[in-house]
Amino acid sequence: MQLTVGPNQFFWPEDRWAQLYEDLAETTIDRVVLGELVCSKRLPFYQNRIPEAIARLKAAGKQVVLTSLALVTLKRERKLTAELIEMGVEVEINDLTTLAYLPDNTVFSVGPLVNVYNESTLRWLASRGANRICLPPELPLKSVGILATAGADLGVAIEVWGHGRVPLAISGRCYHARLHGRTKDNCQFACEDDADGLSVRTLDDQPFLAMNGVQTLSDSHACAAHQVGALARAGVAALRLSPQSGDFAQICRLYRQLLEGELNGEAVVTALKALDADLRLSDGFLTGDRGADWSGQRPQAGDI
Repeated sequence: MQLTVGPNQFFWPEDRWAQLYEDLAETTIDRVVLGELVCSKRLPFYQNRIPEAIARLKAAGKQVVLTSLALVTLKRERKLTAELIEMGVEVEINDLTTLAYLPDNTVFSVGPLVNVYNESTLRWLASRGANRICLPPELPLKSVGILATAGADLGVAIEVWGHGRVPLAISGRCYHARLHGRTKDNCQFACEDDADGLSVRTLDDQPFLAMNGVQTLSDSHACAAHQVGALARAGVAALRLSPQSGDFAQICRLYRQLLEGELNGEAVVTALKALDADLRLSDGFLTGDRGADWSGQRPQAGDI
């Protein structure tokens, strides 16, 4: 099973953004998706560093992919989307409107924000040129297995969300801006103060969600550490890890050790919590329970 690092969902300073990909070049991940997924206003702050990051990752033997925006609404965003193909690397679509800008017979991949819930959708995307699909994180293991089987028949690799705050929704409005009494057009980049998103709690002071500009995320970090054995048996080709602050390169190493059988799921979870004692994990979507549920550190059937 391969390891993919998805696009950074958060707004980090330019140097911190670039350091992420320098660090990833030194890890044993297989594939990196980079670029701006959430808000096009962030892109100018690091856009000039993207070619350098692509070159560094390619030199390290990584497959490099550029993400589309999750929600294309403005003329300049349509122009940015059209220019993605000019970068000379594969494009991952996270908004179906991106297909209109890809030349015929262009091979592309599909990100987790596209609702691929059934075999018909998978077949349609494959007919358009999709060679890999990262499934939406909310699918249970049974559905993942059905789609992985269909993907194998079509020559489409199926990827599953392996670690990170789950992307739940994209809005036309910016929560971060509104929280600070600003409009979306005059947000003053309030989201830059929250490197992993802004935690949202209920009136009873219970953890609930996380906000990231126009994006809504899960409060907990989804973690497939206890489900890797079942995913492998289902035919899943890759796990996707979503960047976060802290020692993300070490998180990548832990999952590589898990896939290689050097650590089991319980050991990976223990190591993850050693990196961040406040980390809340969940795997309820995969198990078929509530998404926020966590199977715990007990040994799991098929754990490797």
